[in-house]
Amino acid sequence: MAPSFDHTAQTVCVMDASAHLGFALVHTLLHRGYTVHASFQTQGEDMLKGISTDPNKLKIFRSDPFDYQSIMDSLKGCSALFYSFQPPSDQPDYDEYMADVEVRAAHNVLEACAQTETIEKVVFTSSATAVVWREDRKTMELDLDERHWSDVNFCRKFKLWHAMSKTMAEKTAWALAMDRGMNMVSINAGLLMSPDLSISNPYLRGAAEMYEDGVFVTVDLPFLVDAHICVYEDVSSYGRYLCFNHIINTQDDALRLARILTPDAASSMPQREECGKSFIEQRISNKKLNKLMVDFEA
Repeated sequence: MAPSFDHTAQTVCVMDASAHLGFALVHTLLHRGYTVHASFQTQGEDMLKGISTDPNKLKIFRSDPFDYQSIMDSLKGCSALFYSFQPPSDQPDYDEYMADVEVRAAHNVLEACAQTETIEKVVFTSSATAVVWREDRKTMELDLDERHWSDVNFCRKFKLWHAMSKTMAEKTAWALAMDRGMNMVSINAGLLMSPDLSISNPYLRGAAEMYEDGVFVTVDLPFLVDAHICVYEDVSSYGRYLCFNHIINTQDDALRLARILTPDAASSMPQREECGKSFIEQRISNKKLNKLMVDFEA
């Protein structure tokens, strides 16, 4: 059960606050009584206008994950950091070079946390793609869960750049957190069902294989936000948490997602009754997170 502590006495940092998750976290944390440092990598302050009735509860920072001092400024006085990587505006696409960028950003942010005395916990947003891509995934007897890691060499071989970047960045963060004795938990999120979701989302590389393997998972934004806050507020949280609240494992599911991703082609897609009822067994588990969130009060 989550501990009952005074949210009004807590100051937390959200970085990067401009993405769907970051913005929603800022909004929810303010609603719960936290003081929030909202950190933007690029322009985005206008989106937070009017989000808080108390100007003292929301402070806005411009920080660059490659500018160590700007990270330190954002973290000053905070007891926690909610961190999710946003690709730089001059390098928005996931390619073979993105892993180096994301790893450097993770290293800088975690090092800054280690040097900030007030930081008590880091909630690091990773991805389910850092779990599911393994050479032995089809022959494993057990379901995939937080104990499993994607194979970086496998990802590189098949050009799964999003998975490779997320795996390397998360491993970098964990290595630094353990070396510095920091309290960190990670959220390995499924595909975020955001309003602007499109076929170009880098998570979708290998989507057909994930579907066939029973590991193609998605997550709604409210559930993802609650999961982040739950693992922060619950003192018993530890390690990694796979986070999803839906799995694409029927032809109907796949068709619905295809209509979202390619709306222009929706008219030429088969109707539901033509799809059949093919069902693929789920081979990935989020029991660890579900157990933690049983008593969470959203």
